[in-house]
Amino acid sequence: MALAAAITALEALFGTRFTQTRPEREAHGHSEAWFPLTPPDAVVYPETTEEVAALMKICAAEGVPVTGWGAGTSLEGHALPLKGGITVDFTRMNRIVDLSAEDRLVRIQPGLTREELNTELRATGLFFPVDPGANATLGGMASTRASGTTTVRYGTMRDNVAALEVVLADGRVIRTGSGAAKSASGYDLTALFLGAEGTLGLITELTLRLHGQPEAISSAVCAFDTLEAAVETVQTTIQMGIPMARIEFVDEEVARIFNAINGTHLPEKPHLMIEFHGSDATVAEDSRRFGEVVADMGGADFQWATTTEDRNRLWKMRHEAYLACLASRPGSMGLITDVCVPISRLPEAVERGREMIAKAGLVGPILGHVGDGNFHAILLLRRDDAAELAKAKEVAHDLAHMALEMGGTITGEHGIGAGKRGLMAAEHDAAWQVMGQIKAALDPQGLLNPGKIVPGPEDAA
Repeated sequence: MALAAAITALEALFGTRFTQTRPEREAHGHSEAWFPLTPPDAVVYPETTEEVAALMKICAAEGVPVTGWGAGTSLEGHALPLKGGITVDFTRMNRIVDLSAEDRLVRIQPGLTREELNTELRATGLFFPVDPGANATLGGMASTRASGTTTVRYGTMRDNVAALEVVLADGRVIRTGSGAAKSASGYDLTALFLGAEGTLGLITELTLRLHGQPEAISSAVCAFDTLEAAVETVQTTIQMGIPMARIEFVDEEVARIFNAINGTHLPEKPHLMIEFHGSDATVAEDSRRFGEVVADMGGADFQWATTTEDRNRLWKMRHEAYLACLASRPGSMGLITDVCVPISRLPEAVERGREMIAKAGLVGPILGHVGDGNFHAILLLRRDDAAELAKAKEVAHDLAHMALEMGGTITGEHGIGAGKRGLMAAEHDAAWQVMGQIKAALDPQGLLNPGKIVPGPEDAA
């Protein structure tokens, strides 16, 4: 690897937007979770696709690894440069390129965040619905195939990205997809890059599908004596065809933390958090019918958020649950599990998860997206406690295998990154090797975000 030659060329190309300062390198070498500091050799801030293509050509010629960076909010160490090299920070590529309100499409650069986009869209009557909680960049959300609280109605990034512009490992620029509502033209390359975590190319532009802002929104929270009753409520609601925009659950420990941190007065029981979108009439009817289901299932302490401020407060509390859990154990760090099972198995999965956490002697509040069967245990660990971290990793490993036994997946939304690559063979078997072959075809030198997703030399049979 001729790192020095690449650094000389990149510094000449980017000037002050190329840096090797220690603070900048360390800022791009940490993650939101438990992973150790892993700084790159340098950080570059491109502003155009042409600059990204030039950068990749330089790094390909010199054999230097390249890792993309958005907002740094990922939870599996996706953007950590495990092999050093260059981190490409896309935060300066944050423009709306073109808006077609009539087609409900918008072209953007990857460094734009979802909150920035929706702020710009307010006057159009449209919005972008995918909401992972964190104010992530949309390029990062595409690269991790993000989802979140609104998935039950609007789908994931897979459903809401129409087209991409991507710079490949050799510097070629390609476009995938189109502005058409559908296509049967060739391989679905857009889907290939969604969730690839920057291992196949660097996304430099996205065409996103937009949705009409709902005329009316209604949110509520209600308590249940058991998680089984809460899940059965959701199953019944889905079977009745009542369209939910969000449906979340938190366990009694999270409810207790909410009360302590946010000053709420929730019963210390499992809770559902629900939201409906539509016209005034349909939202009123959906809310009424859902309330009847809750009553039949023994739900109690039903509280409707009747104003925009109340709704925002409710979902802000849910989105900041991770931070609230960390605050409940001062000085702790988090290892967050992320498995997804068929919804009918969710109560059993959560109960087995609780047993695993208790047996390991760990603290681990549980919450998740009950409409998807996706749940998270937030394992709260003492910093620098190697034994506790080892126990947490074992619990996360056992939870993943439990999900596979139930016909589920090792990750519902957080992706693979550096944390779950060792579980890929268990889920995908021979298909994992096929993923490696695709990676080798598009990136034969293994320069793009190395050490993530696909098999490496250490995984050879």
